[in-house]
Amino acid sequence: MLFSTLGLYLSRRFLKTIFFVFLALFVVIYIADFVELLRRGSDAPGVSSTFLAFLTLLRVPSIAEQILPFAVLGGTMIAFVALSRRLELVVVRSAGVSVWQFLTPPTLIVLLLGILSVVLYNPLAADLKQRADGIETRIFGKTARADADTSLWIRQRSIDGQAIVRAERSSDGGQELGAVTAFVYDQDGRFMERVEAARATLLPGFWTMTDARISAPGEEPQVVGTYLLATNLTPEQVTQSFVAPASVPFWDLADISAKTEAAGLDASGYRLQFQSLLARPLLLVAMVFIAASFSLRFFRFGGVSRMVSGGVASGFVLYVATKLASDLGGAGVLSAPVAAWLPAVVGSMLGILVLLYQEDG
Repeated sequence: MLFSTLGLYLSRRFLKTIFFVFLALFVVIYIADFVELLRRGSDAPGVSSTFLAFLTLLRVPSIAEQILPFAVLGGTMIAFVALSRRLELVVVRSAGVSVWQFLTPPTLIVLLLGILSVVLYNPLAADLKQRADGIETRIFGKTARADADTSLWIRQRSIDGQAIVRAERSSDGGQELGAVTAFVYDQDGRFMERVEAARATLLPGFWTMTDARISAPGEEPQVVGTYLLATNLTPEQVTQSFVAPASVPFWDLADISAKTEAAGLDASGYRLQFQSLLARPLLLVAMVFIAASFSLRFFRFGGVSRMVSGGVASGFVLYVATKLASDLGGAGVLSAPVAAWLPAVVGSMLGILVLLYQEDG
């Protein structure tokens, strides 16, 4: 079926429709984001609209990546509607082709698109987003809200025990922290002392905290010129702990997750992002099954608007379920594999169930 004339024709139709839907959504997102950057950049001296247009182009691929499932859902429904209007599906069905046969080309097409979006598009979008974040920091850093919470938090583990480090800012590639507060615990998890310092410098094996004030339970606070706090962190790990998982390319997620966890930091966000990307091809396939279950009956039973609304609503519910599972996974309620794969698996099974009921009774 896939390499037959009919299969190739259906593959081209679905691929073209999905591409144009994604492109239309990309343009809409670009315009909206560009307008927002123009508003923010009105107070930034020396920033031209051309430069903001370039900055928007760096930001949008990462945002557009999130709407890929909707592009697949909309593109598949539009393709089925077009085939039905031309009575091409009627001819195909009358020739003895089952729904599972003519669903093979779009299913394999979106499966391939999902794989390419993970291994090629995601690394490119993540790299562009990191560059855009750096440019935004330089342009809008001084115009950010003064009451915004920009604190950085690190949980580390060392030979002396554990510590939670809070800093107002980070510089020099993660080697310098400013306005630092450290909560130090022993090996058994008992609180030992709180250390406040103006600056902390990361050296091999320890933090050097300058002008430190030490507060321990039952003791008077002490002020020392230098306080050493053992650590097994590297500057790269400190920097990575402040990078959003969505900004990390797919090929680096597993390595960063392992290193972050080995350093005693919370790596749940990286694990969840990695599993979500692995599950994306199946999520796109689920969108195809959902679109088919709401599109194949358009001209046989009427109720076009109702069926279209049902398909869009079902896709939105699946998207909300995916985000809810992601939030539960990020909070530790669900494991990363379960949170990432559950919506895709359930969506695929429900789509197949509806198709079985419609076609085979």
